[in-house]
Amino acid sequence: MSELRVRALRGATTLEVDEREHLLERTEEVMSAIFARNGLTEDDLISIVFTATADIHSAFPAEAARVAGFTHVPLMCARELEIDGGVKRCIRLLIHAYTDRPAADLRHVYLHEARQLRTDLPE
Repeated sequence: MSELRVRALRGATTLEVDEREHLLERTEEVMSAIFARNGLTEDDLISIVFTATADIHSAFPAEAARVAGFTHVPLMCARELEIDGGVKRCIRLLIHAYTDRPAADLRHVYLHEARQLRTDLPE
């Protein structure tokens, strides 16, 4: 039997427009992809930190996790650094979870225009 370890997973997505429903859809999409690619469930989670660029005002990205039913997981939102040339309307996630997978087997997920942040990763 493998030993469970605390691991961190990264992900990001972008919005076409800063609208609440679109933000919830895109955030749920990237979360679902991270969970599916890494075999995670809510019970595996320790916490999720979300960041959003300064051009996002319609909703907190953590709201998408609450809407999806993640009611017992600590969530936090923060503002992403404003860097010249940075990706616009970008939401990033840092998920802390228990898993028996080695770090090298974890699959980070970058969707839509956020793919440019990690061109070294397979889709």
